Amino acid sequence: MGTFLTTHGSPRHFLKSWQWKIFECRPKTILVVSAHSEPSDPTFNIIRRTSFTHQPVKLVSCSLSSSSSPSMEAPPQGYRKNVGLCLINPSNKIFAASRLDITAAWQMPQGGVDKDEDPRDAAIRELREETGVTSAEIVAEVPYWLTYDFPPEVRESLNKRWGSNWKGQAQKWFLLRFTGKEDEINLLGDGTEKPEFAEWSWMTPQQVIDVAVPFKKPVYDQVLKVFASHLQSNSAEQV
Repeated sequence: MGTFLTTHGSPRHFLKSWQWKIFECRPKTILVVSAHSEPSDPTFNIIRRTSFTHQPVKLVSCSLSSSSSPSMEAPPQGYRKNVGLCLINPSNKIFAASRLDITAAWQMPQGGVDKDEDPRDAAIRELREETGVTSAEIVAEVPYWLTYDFPPEVRESLNKRWGSNWKGQAQKWFLLRFTGKEDEINLLGDGTEKPEFAEWSWMTPQQVIDVAVPFKKPVYDQVLKVFASHLQSNSAEQV
């Protein structure tokens, strides 16, 4: 007895644990709802168990909540915790800047997460430290960690500087909308950290990927696909 119905949805966040709240259905029918999700393909499996009737039923309302923030999920072992920042302007162009230490290398801002620091707090802090920007709001978040491995020469250099043995970085990415004026952008940052960037520009998603160093391109591609609905150009002009 009973039938199985699988429906695919796109929840805002990948949630670690589910709590069942409300079940409403036609009389004489029992609904059991479970949620199983993979980060790249969230799927809800709705199982209908019919105790007294075989007539179709409709799930009217089911509220799911989580006891943990997606920002606080543990990253893969062996990777340094890091946040990535996709800052967009009113035209939905993306902020990118060239590194001082690597010739012709452009990137979106990013930075390490301090011990016991929430990634969302780290995102706001890193944005201020690297770009001077304080007028921004978080719009969306990639609900899982993305990783990249350091090339051997980069790994050796960074681990020597950090006194560590990380094989790469695990990044939590945030989409932020810039709400200030461009004269707020200051590559000297807020003065608390050594400057990292030489110049900056607003770019299309494809331009951001094109100018990124090779070992970061796969992560950038995934991030910009997740945020694609927020990155539609507001103008017919493509720069």
